This record gives sequence, structure tokens and C-alpha cells, in this order.
Amino acid sequence: MTLLKMKFNQQRRVRLAQGLWLLSWLAVMCGAFIFCLGVYIKVELLRRSEVMDNTEIHVVPNILIMVGLASIGTNWVATRVCQDSLDASRFPRWKVLLLAWFAVAALLCCLLLIVVVLSYALQGRLEESLKVGLRNGIRFYKDTDVPGRCFQKETIDRLQMEFTCCGNNNFKDWFEVQWISGRFLDFTAKEVKDRIRSNVDGRYLLDGVPFSCCNPASPRPCLQYHLTDNHAHYNYEYQAEELNLHNRGCRQALTDYYMGLMNSTGPGVLSVILIQMSVILSMRYLQTAVEAAMELENPEEEESEGYILEKGVKETFEDVKVKVLTLLAFGQVEPAEGEDGDEDEETEKAGSPTPS
Repeated sequence: MTLLKMKFNQQRRVRLAQGLWLLSWLAVMCGAFIFCLGVYIKVELLRRSEVMDNTEIHVVPNILIMVGLASIGTNWVATRVCQDSLDASRFPRWKVLLLAWFAVAALLCCLLLIVVVLSYALQGRLEESLKVGLRNGIRFYKDTDVPGRCFQKETIDRLQMEFTCCGNNNFKDWFEVQWISGRFLDFTAKEVKDRIRSNVDGRYLLDGVPFSCCNPASPRPCLQYHLTDNHAHYNYEYQAEELNLHNRGCRQALTDYYMGLMNSTGPGVLSVILIQMSVILSMRYLQTAVEAAMELENPEEEESEGYILEKGVKETFEDVKVKVLTLLAFGQVEPAEGEDGDEDEETEKAGSPTPS
């Protein structure tokens, strides 16, 4: 049973080709949008690569870039097919190529669906990557003289000011690391000696944070040091005070930013999938209708049939299954007749009793 069969006269075939031509150019622009979206997400991820431990999340923009470029080329081919569909001498050259076109177009839709799924599924990996990357960034904050780490301080400061965050989980993460370089410490001072001596690892730890943690919207001047000492500042309570610092950690801020960026692509990507599916279905109708019209004696006056599948879904699946199994069987190497005969002779010799 033919699936979704429709009748097309000459006028309807022309309108179908014209409509598909416009739809294909719309799909080309959608491919350009997908490509630009992938490039934008890729650039944003690369900007924060110093605070990320792995690059697994890059698979999302990589697929978007690849699908965008492929979609531009695929749908441009569709526009050419529409132009040649009404020319009986030029359309037959597309007959073999259209099979590959349908396969590529369907693959693009599947890849876009994978992107939508990955945008939500990789949230845990993104959080873990940022957790390790930010922890290392805070630990190397003081290494402004070490090659490869000299820009870590600037990166962390700009990050905390841009995303209004502080530390990895919160501002207390700065209490656990020595974030002041030894070149700016007076090791002869009593306070420095006491702090280094009180720490098992010999590090200079203090209950303070870098300036980039300060909240400019706070009415109180920024308090960077002695944050846990209620007597160090006037009218100050450590447990109740908001500390005029950014309250949220940078890991949560960056996770929210990137997940919001990727999740917002979902509706756009789904819209592109619907447009691409419309192009595929319209192309199938155009192909079958034009091929049937080429077999008519008077195609300008007679109607031709267009359909999605020549048979039902179940019958088509069975036919494809048989063809695949035939191709797999054809690819197997069959043993030669002489080799079978030699194996049989060896088996008979092995089974015959040895004369005494």
C-alpha cells in the first residue's frame, strides 16, 4: 500500500517545485544560523578554557558547526534540483544523487536531535569540569611569575567581576589557599611568621579574598581581610553580615550561563529540524511526481502520482532489511571447492583406524 499518495497535475508540480525552492533557501539560512550558533558557543567555551578541566562539552558546538556547513551545502543542492525538476532532459541526472541526498538530510536531522539531548545531558560533566578547573585556577592565582600560569590571576579576577561571583563554591574557598605571592610578603614580619608557622604546610593563609570578590553595589566599603573577626571592623557581625562580597560561587555562575546558552538553542534547533523535515518530504513528493510524469505520454495535461513510500512502512522496512542482509552476505568470502575437498579428506584420514 502506497504511503500518503497524492495526485499532481502540471500546475501543481510547478507550484511544488517553486515552494520547495523557497523552502530550501530558508533551510540554507537556517544552516547558516546553526553554523554561527556553533561558532559563538565554541568561542565562549574557549574564552573560559583556563578554568575548565576537560573539553567534552565542546562536542555540542562542534556538531553544530559541522551540521550547519553540511546543511548549507545540502539545501543548496535542493534548490538546484527544484530548478531542474521541470526540465525532462536535466532532471534524470539527479535520480542517483537524490538517494544520497535523502540519506545526508536525514542524518543532519538526527545529529541536530543529538545536539538537543547533549545540551541537557552534559550538565553534570560541565559542572565537574568547572569545579576542577576553578579549583586549580584559585590555587595558581599567586603564580604570576610561573610560565603558563602568569595570566591566571587576571583570568580569575575578570571572571569574578564579570559574573559577580567569588571562589569556586563561595568566598570561603579563598581561605584554604595561599593566594598572595611570596614576593609580596615580608617574611621578617611577626604576623607573616605566625601565620606560616601555624599552618602545617607552611602556607600563608588568611581569612581574606581578592578585590574582585567585592560587590560594588554594597553601600559599605569593601572588606577584604579579617572577614571572620567581628572585632576587626566597626559594627560588623561575621555570621549575619552579607560581607559586601559576591554571594554565589563562580562554578554555579558559569554553569548557569553555559547551560542557559545551550538550552536556549533547543527551540531554534527544533525549528530547524522541522524545516529540514519539510524539505525532505517535499523533495520526496517532487521526485516521485516528476519521475511518474516523465513516463506519461502527455505530462502537461495528465496527472502523475507522488508519494512518500511506494509501499507501507512495514513492507518498506522488510525490503530494506533484505537488501542489507544481501549486501552483507555478498561481502563474505566463500571457501573454494578444492579447500572443502581437502578438509573432507583430512577429516576421513583422521577418523580412519591406524593399521597395526
